[in-house]
Amino acid sequence: MNWQQLISNCRLGQEHRHTERHDYRPEFKRDYDRLIFSAPFRRLQNKTQVFPLPGSVFVHNRLTHSLEVASVGMSLGNDVARHLCARNRDFVDSLIPETGQIVATACLAHDLGNPPFGHSGEKAIQTFFTEGKGQYLQERVSPAFWSDITRFDGNANAFRLLTHSFKGRRKGGFAMTYSTLASIVKYPYPSTGAGKKNKFGFFTTERHAYETIATQLGIPQTAPDRWARYPLVYLVEAADDICYEIMDLEDAYKLKILSYDETATLMLSFFDETARNRICQRISDEELTDPNEKIQYLRACVINLLENECVQTFINHEEAILAGTFTDSLIDHISPLPCEAYQRCARLSRQRIYRSQVVLDVELSGYRIMATLMELMIEAIEHPERYYSQQLIGRVSSQYDIDSSELESRIMAVIDYISGMTDVYALDVYQKICGISLPIV
Repeated sequence: MNWQQLISNCRLGQEHRHTERHDYRPEFKRDYDRLIFSAPFRRLQNKTQVFPLPGSVFVHNRLTHSLEVASVGMSLGNDVARHLCARNRDFVDSLIPETGQIVATACLAHDLGNPPFGHSGEKAIQTFFTEGKGQYLQERVSPAFWSDITRFDGNANAFRLLTHSFKGRRKGGFAMTYSTLASIVKYPYPSTGAGKKNKFGFFTTERHAYETIATQLGIPQTAPDRWARYPLVYLVEAADDICYEIMDLEDAYKLKILSYDETATLMLSFFDETARNRICQRISDEELTDPNEKIQYLRACVINLLENECVQTFINHEEAILAGTFTDSLIDHISPLPCEAYQRCARLSRQRIYRSQVVLDVELSGYRIMATLMELMIEAIEHPERYYSQQLIGRVSSQYDIDSSELESRIMAVIDYISGMTDVYALDVYQKICGISLPIV
């Protein structure tokens, strides 16, 4: 792969369209603005990140997480671009200096496809077909489609949201640039090549879109159903890795799952003794006595360190990344001390945060809500002549092909509808259609 071909502002669905621009925004900035003002991005404010949506203590939701990831992604992309341009002056007058904007935009989009209630929502959609009442559908759909829905993944769904031409939408969906779209495909293969982790990059319905992007950007195939990773994916992934691990620690501290001493010790463990002393002295010199402010300062120091480490790792492995032979995440190849500290935080998060009662309660409730919605909506599209089915179908937005003559399209329309819900809306619909609550006029 080569950088000059990899960075392209050609737009999906508008490859041959030439229109006069009435502003001076670069194409990648137009991508960013298009996402910021979109409904799917706005709905992230009401989707669970890890902890339940806020009560008395405000913690991260998908929206605040995505904005923070975009901020770190902008820094990663800008720093990598500076390194590339310093080594090759020909890059200065190309699109490569805009790498930070591309990465930041992809970071905004990386969670767009996540259903309500996070991973529990994903699992509810999957298991409706593998363990629930949807098992009988296997004989009525194609093997590729069955693989897609039984392995339903938010990553592939994000790519679908941005590229699929829903009813009433223009060709190419959001008509984003090739480089932005390639940057969100963390797993560049279809569901049939997903393996045991159930992670994949695009549904069968969007395979052609990805193939078009890969061909134009010069992303090579490494196997019949597998492509090399697009280089900027590593930066998007690194920004996400940095933010979710470190910010989850801060949220856990705010919710009193972790004590101040535990949190501070974990964050200081990223630094050698000299740096730790300097950070502690800085806190003292600035007379920070509020524990919350101290944790925020420590968090900023850790994120800055990890950002610099990931940039250096990317530059060190640039040749392998461009050759398509580098397959790990950047965070796994940073210096030993911060790498060990990061792994320590990851282990604690699995033990103390992601398995905490408050998180498990949300997952259990979310699973039941999602499973019920799937069951009722699939039954409705299977028997649209029934009165109750007509009432349910009437709730679905006209952009979804719920009345298609093809069963696979109707099933996908249900998944599109339910996965696009916010947590609160999913709960509201569940309560209303189950007769638990009535609308107040």
